[in-house]
Amino acid sequence: MLVQPVTARPRQALWALGFRPFFLGGSLFAVLALLLWGGVLAGALQPEPPGGMLAWHRHEMLFGFAAAIIAGFLLTAVQNWSGIPGLSGRPLQGLFLLWLLGRASWFLPLPAWLVLLLQGAFLPLVAVALARPIIQRRLRNNYPIVVLVLLIATCQWLTLAGWLNHNEQWQRRGVLAGLWLVAAMMSMLGGRVIPFFTRRGLGNMSPTPARPWLDRACLAASVALPLSYVLGLGDQPHPALAPLFAGLALLHGTRLVLWHDRGLWRVPLLWSLHLAYAWLIPACLGLALWHAGVAINPSLAAHALSVGAMSGLIVAMMARVSLGHTGRPLQVPRSMAWAFALIQLAALARVLVAPFTPLGLGLSVLFGSGALLLFLWHYLPILARPRVDGMPG
Repeated sequence: MLVQPVTARPRQALWALGFRPFFLGGSLFAVLALLLWGGVLAGALQPEPPGGMLAWHRHEMLFGFAAAIIAGFLLTAVQNWSGIPGLSGRPLQGLFLLWLLGRASWFLPLPAWLVLLLQGAFLPLVAVALARPIIQRRLRNNYPIVVLVLLIATCQWLTLAGWLNHNEQWQRRGVLAGLWLVAAMMSMLGGRVIPFFTRRGLGNMSPTPARPWLDRACLAASVALPLSYVLGLGDQPHPALAPLFAGLALLHGTRLVLWHDRGLWRVPLLWSLHLAYAWLIPACLGLALWHAGVAINPSLAAHALSVGAMSGLIVAMMARVSLGHTGRPLQVPRSMAWAFALIQLAALARVLVAPFTPLGLGLSVLFGSGALLLFLWHYLPILARPRVDGMPG
């Protein structure tokens, strides 16, 4: 039984819990980063961050945007898991400021060691903030989450080391390993919340059937894949890895079939979660084919994962979590359904259109930016104001 947290919250609602500043800051940053990247691709902008714009794009969409949303979600969820008040007030402000300085450090005249410190300190501090209540309450089921955050931080340090040493191979391995670790976290957390949200959203109050074998198999395979990138096995096709990727695609597909209820297609907060999770299947199958020797671009699988699965799940989860943790009804306006659809279109444009015409890249940037702008339009006042039910948080 959880202990209900009793604590004085800061007067400013924005700093009451981690999801508020990090969902807002991460979304706004992603819009700016996408528009900047689109301007670079179109030849209209020519910024020169250290290491070049490709290094910046690779690093920031994962360790800037996704890391912010992961931090906001986990720093909020850990309060529910443990019953111990989550990070708020000045400590939360300090952590957010560190994240913000990391984003700005690419374009500031700073020594390389300071850039590395600003960039690389954020995720370890998030892990520490998560570990304290989890260890204090001995929530062993959540220990892997802390480990995953630390592993993602390790991949970031590998990427930064490659940037510092002008080693393209290290940068690529660090980003791809980190991306698949985020997929492992999506698999772990998605396995908990997607079936739960689906059943509750459709009025089914019965417990979600437990399938520990499936959850463990998904997590084990999802963690094995990033290791292959760190070891350099993702640089060239390795036939031995094809069955691993194909097997993981089968596991994800099995989950979706077991979670499915035809009623979910009437509820945008539900179909958005299922469609985003479904992108894990083509991401895995694409790499299974590549490792089996089929002549396809592995970048397409990476973008199916990063745009379709990761960004899609981020927008859907931010929409659901922000309503639930501010005491509002779990209903979104019709335009938010368009936001969920635009993320799907962004992924389709990047994966299916971009290989044939550069127009696909522009459409993907346009659709992705539109989805995030719609989120900000509706959720900025929600995240910046107190809960409507008067409860703390």
